[in-house]
Amino acid sequence: FIFYILKPAYTASVLEVKTDDFVLGDKNAPITVIEYASLSCIHCADFHQKTLPKLIKEYVDTGKIKIVFRDFPLNYPALMASMVLQCVDQDIRYEYLSALFILQSKWVKPEVEIVKKELVKIMQAGGMTKDQFNECLNNKDLEQKILQQLIDAQNEFNIGTTPSFLINGTLIEGNKSFKNFKKIIDNILINTE
Repeated sequence: FIFYILKPAYTASVLEVKTDDFVLGDKNAPITVIEYASLSCIHCADFHQKTLPKLIKEYVDTGKIKIVFRDFPLNYPALMASMVLQCVDQDIRYEYLSALFILQSKWVKPEVEIVKKELVKIMQAGGMTKDQFNECLNNKDLEQKILQQLIDAQNEFNIGTTPSFLINGTLIEGNKSFKNFKKIIDNILINTE
């Protein structure tokens, strides 16, 4: 008889930073903040415009944290925006991400055609052609990857709201003030020194 040992399929934890993740900061920073955001979410936009710049200045630029941005689209416009954002080079993706949050009221609409028209304008302003835009939106593998990432986050951490943050594995739900983040991050830094 020959016995086979069957190993369960290895499923990576959502806490693992993957090579294709969009990361801001030093990849070796002691603290990892993973943000799950929907590009159509007003609370996410508020975080990106008010809190994130302070986090970048105090913690990312000083090598204390890295921020991993992950898409968690809550509706079809957000999924479309996530898809086109994934097609932008990583070195300029943050600028596009910021623009999508700042211009949110222009492109987050119930009519898919208006969403497309407005997203095309934003992406073209940064240099993406209409053909690249359409190619990106028609990429079913990319769509599947984004939706799978959302499912994995729901399965492992029961994430259901945006923005949600995993700070070194601890789930923080909702838009929090810089002061809240500072307290959590400083506490981790003290305990890791």
